[in-house]
Amino acid sequence: MTGIFSRRQILTAGAATGALAWLPSAPALAAPTHRLRATKRVIEVNGKAASMFAIAGDDGLDGARLAPGERFALTLENTCGAPTIIHWHGQTPPVAQDGVTATGYEQPIADGASADYDYAPRPGTHWMHSHLGLQEQQLMAAPLIVHTVEDLRADTQEVTLLLHDFTFRDPMEILASLTSGSTQGGMGMMGGMAMGNGPDLNDVDFDAYLANGRTLDDPQIVRVERGGRVRLRLINGATATAFWIDTGGVATQLIAVDGDAVQPLDISAPMPVAQGQRLDLLLALPAGDGAYPILAQREGDVARTGIILATPAAQILKISPQANAAAGACGISLEAYLQAQAPLTSRPIDRVHRVVLAGSMAAYDWTINGKTWKNHDPLQVKQGERVAFDIFNHSMMAHPMHLHGHHFQVLAIDGHPLPGAVRDTVLVPPMTLMRIGFDANNPGRWLFHCHNLYHMAAGMMTEVRYV
Repeated sequence: MTGIFSRRQILTAGAATGALAWLPSAPALAAPTHRLRATKRVIEVNGKAASMFAIAGDDGLDGARLAPGERFALTLENTCGAPTIIHWHGQTPPVAQDGVTATGYEQPIADGASADYDYAPRPGTHWMHSHLGLQEQQLMAAPLIVHTVEDLRADTQEVTLLLHDFTFRDPMEILASLTSGSTQGGMGMMGGMAMGNGPDLNDVDFDAYLANGRTLDDPQIVRVERGGRVRLRLINGATATAFWIDTGGVATQLIAVDGDAVQPLDISAPMPVAQGQRLDLLLALPAGDGAYPILAQREGDVARTGIILATPAAQILKISPQANAAAGACGISLEAYLQAQAPLTSRPIDRVHRVVLAGSMAAYDWTINGKTWKNHDPLQVKQGERVAFDIFNHSMMAHPMHLHGHHFQVLAIDGHPLPGAVRDTVLVPPMTLMRIGFDANNPGRWLFHCHNLYHMAAGMMTEVRYV
């Protein structure tokens, strides 16, 4: 397996490629204003107890919520019983604070130890998750919300929804079954995979799908005002599952993706969200009493999860965790309609990288430009360049591709230009060409990988390296 590394491998790789030479002189860190704790917890799923990870904030909630203009100045304490490292997904910190070990700048945080962080955060709906081994599958993830002044002035109630796929099994067993070609614990013919007849939608069957840690057998009930407005900050923290989001006919506007504002788009149908992506939705609730389920249905499947928004006097009915019909592939039908509110400035592209995604379910050998992380070729850039990636998916599975340390704009789909969304994770469907563009303005070595955790662990990861 190419994506799970020992500490010695990580440090050797970093030294061999001169990663530490990119470390800027470290300024003195500000006094931490927040504390996070990577810890363990016991949750109940389908009537069974399970020991999982958690990232607990000092306000009693999972994760962190920062005020407008507040620095990301916090201490992360590790009390989870194992080494860990937490990546701040969607943030653009100095490279030595990205929360990854694979590029050699950082080491795992030992159990009982802590690490300090201090940088100016990027506003919006973001999240945090482990970037060590397969801990993310064991729910080492939480929201990271950075507010703006406009957020606080808005007459809206904020609701955060974090989605997960859940398994009672050891994630390493699942990965071993996938990489060995076994169908036990993997997909087999279940869960929406169409062998030879179309895209392969799912490669792992899960025991449950969680919305804020709960299933639809016992969903979270969020009390809302009659006729009120709700800003729903939705985060797909699932490791291997894309969802269709259904707001049940409530008047809905999509106002941001991956923490970046888009031209408001009225939504009247379910919308797709891939692994690692976020949606900010503005909901205008009806004037009377009512209960309004917010449902997330797994692509290629009938399984679903969700929460319920309910006015104080609303009658709440039980919702089945199984939809009446399977959902289709998520795809990029929505992507073509998104337009950034703050697009890239107009300038020529200085460098283009062709990025070919390949692999198959049978061999489970997911690659970028024909290579796995173990023998990857870095995508080299120079500071100040406008860079474009032409990402072609030559496999039959969609890949949500995430770039660390930068946000990019979607510039074209299959050669058709568009003023697309600014985001940090883009879904690339099978046999599709996506062009993204970004400014190389954050020097270092930055991971670029599929945000299907098992694809990344099997090798679909490379790096953007400043030269």
